[in-house]
Amino acid sequence: MAEAGVTASEVRYDGAVVRVREDTVERDGSTSHLEVVEHADSVAVLALDTDDRVLLIRHDRHPAGGELWELPAGLRDRAGEDPVDTARREPTEETGWAAARWSTVVDLRPSPGVSTETCRVYRATDLSRPGGAETGGDEAGMPQRWVPVDDAVAEVLDGRITSALAVAGLLALAVRRASGVADRPAAAPWPSTGTDTAS
Repeated sequence: MAEAGVTASEVRYDGAVVRVREDTVERDGSTSHLEVVEHADSVAVLALDTDDRVLLIRHDRHPAGGELWELPAGLRDRAGEDPVDTARREPTEETGWAAARWSTVVDLRPSPGVSTETCRVYRATDLSRPGGAETGGDEAGMPQRWVPVDDAVAEVLDGRITSALAVAGLLALAVRRASGVADRPAAAPWPSTGTDTAS
């Protein structure tokens, strides 16, 4: 397939969280008008304790129409901040937990047909509660629970956990364990924009 060429782009909406633009794209002799949601990239954290339990938090998600069990997660919205540093902040801000060891479990684009967002799920181990660590703002008082990893994977498979980052992270963790494939380094390059390298 020939590379698409953007011949025009117009912002249709510019909000606090997303910006929507309409691109005019020419490909293979035809012209399309495509809506693109510009959204900050994000990170999520599989925080695992010494009993092989994963930390889940319950978020009220208005667009989903209710509350979802999710991994601690957040947007990469601080200019120049390394993604693993963003990930290090999230469990502490949302739950009060910090981790000493980090690795990359999986990268994903949750909705590539419409959104620019790219996400990474990290594994975090050697957990501790730093002195004076407190949650605050929107995170204060959010329910949380520690779930055995195998039970959390079962909750994904039977539809009780549906948040995309939790689904991807838990299933990727299960596959890595079953196949013996090690995590990638925490500092692995962030996914580039463009075509996947897999053949």
